[in-house]
Amino acid sequence: MSTDAAGPQRHRVVIVGGGFGGMLCAKGLKKSPVDVTLIDRRNFHLFQPLLYQVATGGLSPANIASPLRSIFKKQRNCRILMAEVSAFDLDTKEVVTADGRRIPFDSLVVATGSTHHYFGKDAQYEPLAPGLKTIEDATEIRRKVLGAFERAEKEPDPAARRRQLTFVVVGGGPTGVEMAGSIAELAHQTMRQDFRSIDPASARIILVENSDRILQTFAEKLSGKALKALQALGVEPWLGCKVTDIRPDGVTIDRGGVVEPVPCETVVWAAGVKASPLGAKLKEALPAVELDRGGRPTVTPDCHLPGRPDVFVVGDLASHKGADGKPLPGVAPVAMQQGEYVADVIDRRVRGLSSRDGFRYWDKGSMATIGRNRAVAETGKLKLSGFVAWLAWLFIHILYLARFENRVMVMWQWFFNYVTRNRSARLITNAREDRA
Repeated sequence: MSTDAAGPQRHRVVIVGGGFGGMLCAKGLKKSPVDVTLIDRRNFHLFQPLLYQVATGGLSPANIASPLRSIFKKQRNCRILMAEVSAFDLDTKEVVTADGRRIPFDSLVVATGSTHHYFGKDAQYEPLAPGLKTIEDATEIRRKVLGAFERAEKEPDPAARRRQLTFVVVGGGPTGVEMAGSIAELAHQTMRQDFRSIDPASARIILVENSDRILQTFAEKLSGKALKALQALGVEPWLGCKVTDIRPDGVTIDRGGVVEPVPCETVVWAAGVKASPLGAKLKEALPAVELDRGGRPTVTPDCHLPGRPDVFVVGDLASHKGADGKPLPGVAPVAMQQGEYVADVIDRRVRGLSSRDGFRYWDKGSMATIGRNRAVAETGKLKLSGFVAWLAWLFIHILYLARFENRVMVMWQWFFNYVTRNRSARLITNAREDRA
């Protein structure tokens, strides 16, 4: 380490991204003799797995977001910078922000997650079919979904009304399944007596999945039970189908070679993700870095870039092969475990202790909720569905929330929603362009 008149300089750790990986890494360095700088373009940590509930009025944004300064207010070796990183200078070991600041580091951890993947049609699809990665995404989807019912209420033309009350969710993974089930409950249960000119239960919810079953990562038996649960809620699963076009007035779907237009105004995208733009920025700084098809930098078993043991990449941004040789999934537990692992690696280096073995992901299982009292969960040989799986889903998600206040707020809101079948956060906020 460098020295100055004040004595040895403490090891500087810069963490980019305040999501699960970045937050757990910073927390893991709480007792380490290092100075941590956590950089995020937002001032809060977001619990992304519950964004779909914000999108359908079950929770408010504040329920699932925690200010980073509040999370780390007692961790004296961690400072928070609200800034957007624009580049990395690995030669001088500095992070460059959009406003021109250069922040030096001895160890760098990049954990900026992923964004929506429209498979080369971003410019066409993104404005019409929002994904679900940010608070803004969730409130925009909420505006579209709730606004569709309001427009249908005053629409005299039956064809236009059917178009407004048709919702298409693209992608049959956990996000798509949870989103489709939540829209169905909103239409068929929560709002069933709220309108006078329309019957919300007449809403049509179509879930489009390219493969032959939903929830591909789950056991086939659980996937089948989830499918039946969706159908019981009134969702139409279109399996083995592919969206070929999205327009303001509808989508075109290829159903086994038969092209079928579906008039609709609300489309939710849950069909794929790709690395955040900082994956490409890392390659610019270090051309030897390999990016996978999703733009994720390939890392070593120790979670760092090849040839740069001082630069770590964790979470959804990293392409990290597991024990089976396949890339680890982009889920919160992977990011959390990698964040804790990297914190321990850095702490051992600073203290001069022996290095750890490479990162090994402990797969604690997967779960997805379909709706009230309906969920599927899988951990090892244990496979659950129905009410028991739903309770397990509730418990795990409460446990993973960042702060005690959030846990209390979400528990209370869920209890209220369960008892009353109401969703109190059904607010329609205007799009930015509508406020101009």
